[in-house]
Amino acid sequence: MVKIDEALRLDALHQLKLLDTISSDSFDRITRMASQIFNLPVAAISLTDSDRQWFKSRVGIDHSSIPREKAPCGEVADSRQFLVIRDFSTDTYYADSPLGQNGTRFYAGAPLITRDGFGLGSLCVLGREPRDITKAEVAALKDLAAMVMAQIELHHAFGRVDPVSGLPNRNQFLEDMADLANAPESAERVAFLLDLLSLEQISDYVRVMGPGRVDELVRKAVLEIRRSVAPGEAVYHVGTAQFVLLAQPGATPESFVKVVHEYRRSSPAGDGSPADGAIGIVSFKPHERTPRDLLRALHSAAQDARNSPDLISVYSHAADRIYQRRYHLLEDFATALESPDQLRLVYQPRIDLMSGKCLGAEALLRWEHPVLGNIPPDDFIPMTERSSRASALTAYVLGAAIRQMRDWQEAGLLLTISVNISASNLAETDFVDTLAAAVRHHEIPFERLELEVTESAIMHNPAYALAQLQKLSDLGVRVAIDDFGTGHSSLAYLRKLPADVVKIDKSFVTHIGKSAQDQALVRSMVKLSQELGYRVVAEGVESAQIAMLLREMGCEEAQGYYFARPLEAVQFLGWLHAPETGGGGQRRLRSPRCLSWCTWRRATLATCRS
Repeated sequence: MVKIDEALRLDALHQLKLLDTISSDSFDRITRMASQIFNLPVAAISLTDSDRQWFKSRVGIDHSSIPREKAPCGEVADSRQFLVIRDFSTDTYYADSPLGQNGTRFYAGAPLITRDGFGLGSLCVLGREPRDITKAEVAALKDLAAMVMAQIELHHAFGRVDPVSGLPNRNQFLEDMADLANAPESAERVAFLLDLLSLEQISDYVRVMGPGRVDELVRKAVLEIRRSVAPGEAVYHVGTAQFVLLAQPGATPESFVKVVHEYRRSSPAGDGSPADGAIGIVSFKPHERTPRDLLRALHSAAQDARNSPDLISVYSHAADRIYQRRYHLLEDFATALESPDQLRLVYQPRIDLMSGKCLGAEALLRWEHPVLGNIPPDDFIPMTERSSRASALTAYVLGAAIRQMRDWQEAGLLLTISVNISASNLAETDFVDTLAAAVRHHEIPFERLELEVTESAIMHNPAYALAQLQKLSDLGVRVAIDDFGTGHSSLAYLRKLPADVVKIDKSFVTHIGKSAQDQALVRSMVKLSQELGYRVVAEGVESAQIAMLLREMGCEEAQGYYFARPLEAVQFLGWLHAPETGGGGQRRLRSPRCLSWCTWRRATLATCRS
């Protein structure tokens, strides 16, 4: 038989990604069958590495490998021939081998040969008594060896190995975790997911340099991962730039975190380096968590890691439960949109700080879930705005707000109503036309409607967003920049925006009564906004002291709990016409010092009556 180059043989073996993987039921069935056919206590699928025989599957053997030297399976791999050792004690070569010294007397091994002729190892059976082997038994062992090779080829060829990294892929990970769950061992294991590149980074790379750049970064990362992985640890390529490492039994999340920190200290960060990736860690018992749920938990932890200073996060069941709740709420929200009594709008007044008059209100969505009761907006609005239901959400709020404006207008009440829109709304090609049609249908002046959009929504696609906002402005719709100061926009874009209003986020306003730095920051934001031509609204005003400070800074409008909480439409009218508001929503500030709510109300009433 033609001699095979050992380096090529080893390369063929390593390309199959079988070494140091966990046991698999598809291979174990064949091993058990071999043991039963020969009525022998020991059988194994033995792969011949450079210096060891590693057992992909084994029956009657406690250890996972033995030295290659004087191992019969090594001879089978080299010769690619069936080998029978009737009695180790009388064999001049194997009598003093590790197997012979441990009491093995009989061996039979059928070669495992690839289609290219490379010998990988053998399917072998062993016994502690000398024996002969029949032709039927030889044929049976060869047939079983062929079945092993069929499984290996299926494993490699049909969706089990990623073509870019050469690592076992997501399908193999799920299969291996299922096998691990069926194993008799139930010890707790630890896995981590390395999220090498965020979805935004992948998108940017592909857009600028093409998909080949991402493949290049993945291959580079795989080389580094292989150098750092300990023997016995399995690595899987489960996403475009995501890898899962399954630690050896006995590892803990704390030990993983320590290893990661040490690795990052010794490894240079760089473009696509594993040292820069986000890492989610999950500790689990294989039989208590399904493979898909394990992968989901790993993704969840990795996403949390993206928001962590050290880019590492250990899976939290509590945090995951909150996220899952929000996801289920997202599914329920589709039903809520069709329900007549789950969703409604409330209105928070906006006050002119100089006159104390109510000029308008911000429309805010509320959800009364039929089972869970009141759902806080932060629990469903952010996720909904990032989903395919963002358009439906905004359409509902705009429709309800415009109808309310019509009803108030018919009652002689002319107020501006503000509605929040998201980045996805600005990306809709028919958004402006649909909105314009609804406003015209209800005969509402365009200037009575104000759309609030965040800086981050504008920066998602600046050129298109500017064009959309300009169309709205041309119609007469007022545009407000919401949560000003929390985004990442530049002054170059801000000065181009066809906006009328800047709303300073409450995170800057809340502490101006106690912090000189916050006062200076808000004062500069007010001045800058006004110099750019915007009217300034402060959010989150919760005391007379803050309201007075804002008025002294020249801020035109404010809203917050100090004036009123978000009100139902009927309550809003009651609040607006209450005697203590002066019959027109007027609330005048008289003292530069902080006044109690009741004192302030009495002062306002006296002022309005005078």
